[in-house]
Amino acid sequence: MTTALADLLVRRIAATGPISLADYMADCLLHPEYGYYTRAEPFGAAGDFITAPEISQMFGELLGLWLAQCWLDQGAPPRFVLAELGPGRGTLMADVLRATRGVPGFHAAAEVVLVEASPRLQAIQHQRLAPHPVSWLDTLSQVPEAPLYLLANEFFDALPIRQFTRAGAGWAETMVALDADRLALARAAPAPLAALDHRLNDTQDGDIVEVCPAAPGLAQTVASRVAQHGGAALVVDYGGWRSRGDTVQAMRSHAYTGLLDCPGQADLTAHVDFEPLAGAARSAGATTYGPIAQGVLLERLGIAARSARLRKGLSGDRLSAHLAATRRLTHPEEMGTLFQALAILPASAPLPAGFVT
Repeated sequence: MTTALADLLVRRIAATGPISLADYMADCLLHPEYGYYTRAEPFGAAGDFITAPEISQMFGELLGLWLAQCWLDQGAPPRFVLAELGPGRGTLMADVLRATRGVPGFHAAAEVVLVEASPRLQAIQHQRLAPHPVSWLDTLSQVPEAPLYLLANEFFDALPIRQFTRAGAGWAETMVALDADRLALARAAPAPLAALDHRLNDTQDGDIVEVCPAAPGLAQTVASRVAQHGGAALVVDYGGWRSRGDTVQAMRSHAYTGLLDCPGQADLTAHVDFEPLAGAARSAGATTYGPIAQGVLLERLGIAARSARLRKGLSGDRLSAHLAATRRLTHPEEMGTLFQALAILPASAPLPAGFVT
């Protein structure tokens, strides 16, 4: 399918040569005129994918109460930043605020901050969260210096990645090139890569390793705030520890499509490698817990009891939908195992709910 962005990319590659997968993803998602997050409403049943907060209110409620418990465990500081990275339509934060309004002092102490650069999404979030006061920031670095209680759900999976295939002691990078006048995947010549020297021990020729250049720096920024000022961060995303394999995928209208089929009109994501996130957080002086399966975390936080309470009075299709949503969030064959949760806390903080040492 030819798109305006595809035409631009073809002309760019013809003029300057192949581009990395990271550059391709960045343009597809964030191009100021034709980028996926710029031009469309990607979330929910009418979009291209549904995130956990859109599946059931229970997800945001339990994560909100998890943050509130961390706040209480750290002495209930009288002022703190309650933040979310990549807040989508604001559904997660709305559920967090509703679930925590009964926690004495929590709302009075919270400064709600959403890290969201898209004016279109900001408007949607404002409508969803009104009349609660909210501040919007373009970047994480702009978040105020204060105790930080932060959620990042399906945020890191949308960051552009570079992809490499091992060839001897070197790595051949996946590139987006041209085949005649059409976009096509190609591989650059193999070369040593210091950043992947540690992966020579657990890979063999032909194995694929993906690297997200921006992720460790973002994790380190969050962790340094948490280590210095107190707080807690919870990263929930699909992925695992020490990634391997080709995980980049394109979604359009709730179905997979080819990576190069419709640039700017499909959501592009890749599995999150939690190892560099945890390493960056620890290097900043924070302590990490997990990652553990999303389903395990939600079960430990009480989703079974919450589900039972919500289904009282439900029947027919509404009951079926509620039960299906609970299963989707927790069952190993759905989101329960594929999605993982990593907690970042100060070294002095108590063990957070739902995690074990």
